Amino acid sequence: MHPRHLSIKNYTYSLPDERIAKYPLAERDLSKLLIYKNGEINEDVYRNLALHIPENALLVFNNTKVIHARLLFKNANGTIIEIFCLEPAGENPEMASAMAKTKSARWNCMIGRASKWKEKILEFRTEDYTLSAELVERTPDAFVVEFNWQPEHFTFAEILDRTGMMPIPPYLRRASEEIDQSRYQTVYAQYEGSVAAPTAGLHFTEFVFEKLKAKHIESEYVTLHVGAGTFKPVKSETIGEHLMHAELMDVKIETIEHLLNAVSNKKKAVIAVGTTSLRTIESLYWMGVKTNLNPECSIHELEVNQWDAYDIPVSISGEQALQSFLVWIKKNDLQKILCKTRIMIAPGYRLKIADALITNFHQPDSTLLLLVAAVVGDKWKEIYDYALAHNFRFLSYGDGSLLWADKE
Repeated sequence: MHPRHLSIKNYTYSLPDERIAKYPLAERDLSKLLIYKNGEINEDVYRNLALHIPENALLVFNNTKVIHARLLFKNANGTIIEIFCLEPAGENPEMASAMAKTKSARWNCMIGRASKWKEKILEFRTEDYTLSAELVERTPDAFVVEFNWQPEHFTFAEILDRTGMMPIPPYLRRASEEIDQSRYQTVYAQYEGSVAAPTAGLHFTEFVFEKLKAKHIESEYVTLHVGAGTFKPVKSETIGEHLMHAELMDVKIETIEHLLNAVSNKKKAVIAVGTTSLRTIESLYWMGVKTNLNPECSIHELEVNQWDAYDIPVSISGEQALQSFLVWIKKNDLQKILCKTRIMIAPGYRLKIADALITNFHQPDSTLLLLVAAVVGDKWKEIYDYALAHNFRFLSYGDGSLLWADKE
């Protein structure tokens, strides 16, 4: 059955509010770890992760960095208007350039109390700088806001750091606090651009990385900037009526070569750390398929659409797809891939590159839960029942799991 026809009511469960982790544990790597492999469930803590991963495996991390995306302005009546920065507006979505802009920038935003924004311009002033916001356009999905600031030499990244707040998930039902500045960020975060953390990585510490390295387990990094759409529940009865959010992925050619080396070695497991890492490396496969079908395709034609993984007729291996993709990349004289993906990974999908997934426990009725169900099949119910019965903490600041897929 095509995933379009899946009913979301089959991918829900009861999540009591008290099981949602409102704050992180004192030590990142003491979070509990559920291990699912060959139909069996066991548990440990992240500090011992290396014990559960074979030698010479390749772990793929998302090194995106969460930005202080929430900006609070006041209108003439003193009413708070929240501007939530989503992504740069315009045709060039490249995040590094957008964050390095000086003087002014246009962003697609969500706006809280938008009906109260009557003035042409809202201002935020401190002794060191002035930030103004002008509502330029309303689109079906967002508002386009133009920001201007003085002094002009500040970058937009610096303005956000000084003005904005950490955008912790809405289901935490609390304001962001000082602890969130460091703990809602992975220790390896590098490239600014996300409005939500790749939360599977929040459990990793230098100690965990040392243990992985001692076992000759390799690490590789991709960048996919997590958008607010990651929190968007599936509200339609069937998955086909849900519009999957687009996210910008940034992957270096050396990373694709590393992945090719891993998938070419049948004994070398590839493990995605987080749903965003999984979406990225599986998207690379489908981009490779597209270059295999049409070696003359453009970068825009490589974008992975919501149902490409089910609608494109394909019979090539992960190794063949990545080889084809690398030929295309070198032919086009590129050093990295900067492209959007809307890939929907849902039950019926078979992993093409990854062998396992490290991830937290996700909300009911979500595309993230559908992704988990694609990895482990109907066993997701048993896994989540076990986690609920054994005091695992849920969602972003909660515990996590290592889920091995049966790709046969």
